[in-house]
Amino acid sequence: MLQFILRRAVGAVVTLFLIGAATFFLFVAAPSDYASLACGKDCSPQRLADIRDALGLNLPLAQQFWDFMSGIVTGRDYPTGHCSAPCLGVSFYSGDMVWSTIMDRFPLTLTLTVGGAIVFLVVGVGAGMLAAYRRATLVDKIATGASMVLSSFQIYFLGPIVLTVLVYSTGWMEDPKYVPITQDPVGWFVGMSIPVCVMATIFTAQYTRMARSSMIEQLAEDHVRTARAKGMSNKYVFFRYAWRGSMIPIVTVLGIDVSSMLGGAVVTELTFSLQGIGQLAVEGATTKDLPLTMGVMLFGAFFILMINIFTDIAYAFIDPRVRLS
Repeated sequence: MLQFILRRAVGAVVTLFLIGAATFFLFVAAPSDYASLACGKDCSPQRLADIRDALGLNLPLAQQFWDFMSGIVTGRDYPTGHCSAPCLGVSFYSGDMVWSTIMDRFPLTLTLTVGGAIVFLVVGVGAGMLAAYRRATLVDKIATGASMVLSSFQIYFLGPIVLTVLVYSTGWMEDPKYVPITQDPVGWFVGMSIPVCVMATIFTAQYTRMARSSMIEQLAEDHVRTARAKGMSNKYVFFRYAWRGSMIPIVTVLGIDVSSMLGGAVVTELTFSLQGIGQLAVEGATTKDLPLTMGVMLFGAFFILMINIFTDIAYAFIDPRVRLS
């Protein structure tokens, strides 16, 4: 198992290096003038020259690439101060360290991602398993029909409806906002409950159908029929034999979906006016803040790679054949 994890870790490091190189050459080595974007509209020739010298743009391209990549590991010195590792640069727009800015916004996006995953796993997989267990009954029809309806909704459509009904019209809920969980756990839960549930809605519908079909397929397997023929109860067979096998395709898709939730976080944060990583990426693109945009891209790539590694480990625990691949 340790060898399996090490292989995945080495692959992640190589992938991050390639993504960092691609990001550098896409932005810094592009034909557009990197220093002019940092200087702004009212830029004098002297200030432009100073910025080029401060950013190291007068150095050979190979040296610039080395400084960029090594700064992520060891840190880097700027005229405004030292940027500790992992150094992703200094924002043109605010003058703050990109890594510090990302870390300030990351807890909100992490809450959306993890909270949304918990909701659609508990509700979606639970409803799908229940529908499979009570196949061809009213419970099965309600769960299947609800999943078909919910899967047609989108965040930018469902979000304003939920806000109008639960916040503005009835006042049952407060306007969504982020409060650190260490500061106020109740306020954190209440403030983020609407965005988390809205973002998880589409995934909940998808996992309901997936869990139902996977469980029905497992219940038709030979080893399950053999267990029933030995006189074991349906409940015992359901949870002892069929449940574990039905989780394999769910775990496989889970890593992909959690990664894609970063894209959903952008729409969710814009819909509910939340200041997370998604909002930060939009701000970086709008203000042409290249260090910020590059930093968000690299951080997003790292986040997705970590999720994929954890998914591979979980998949290997469920299906030992993966360790031999």
